Amino acid sequence: MKQPSSHIKTLKIDGQDVGANQDETILEIARENGIFIPTLCEIEGLSPHGGCRLCLVEVKGVNKLLPACVTHVQEGMEVVTNSPRLQEYRRTIMELIFSEGNHICAVCVVNGHCDLQAMATKLGMTHVSVPYQYPRRSVDASHERFALDRNRCILCTRCVRVCDEIEGAHTWDVSGRGVEAHIVTDLNTPWGDSDTCTSCGKCVNVCPTGALFEKGKAVAEMSKKRGFLPYLTQMREKRSK
Repeated sequence: MKQPSSHIKTLKIDGQDVGANQDETILEIARENGIFIPTLCEIEGLSPHGGCRLCLVEVKGVNKLLPACVTHVQEGMEVVTNSPRLQEYRRTIMELIFSEGNHICAVCVVNGHCDLQAMATKLGMTHVSVPYQYPRRSVDASHERFALDRNRCILCTRCVRVCDEIEGAHTWDVSGRGVEAHIVTDLNTPWGDSDTCTSCGKCVNVCPTGALFEKGKAVAEMSKKRGFLPYLTQMREKRSK
């Protein structure tokens, strides 16, 4: 838990007056006050990434949209978290995520147990209006317990961050740029040949789409263990002391 700060900022979020410590982000203070802001790459207990851009918000006096997960509060800030403009941007972002990968919910084994699918439904995305890219992505099943299906990966980097910040192994990383970017183990070696992987399963627990999964487990068993999130927060606080 954050230690109280003497530097308290007052601001408005969706017209609601709120107070926040100066080191808090818009996303953190919104959640503390029960205000929903969508995210996919952010997860409690890990450092913010700002990759999915679903948490974009409007700030009075600022022309561009700002990512709530990495934007710290300021005195007198007026934030809008839901507007027709934001709804359109978020649906477009979701469509691009779907079209740039191989996310076909109707034939996916994670159908009904996927944060990407659930978020698309919540944001009102009913179809994909841009052409699908249908990239050729590999599956790595070389590990004795786990497997990686890159066709479900959305490059949220949750696995990268939990492996580095909590487990301290840094087995995962991102290789390539743009449309060629993909998750790899070590220096692009098969997962089963990794010298750094501890087989702890933390990366599997935080994956939002089931791209990382445990072999032999039913789809329902792959649902995220929500009790794992407070553990991440506790461990992160210990590492920061």
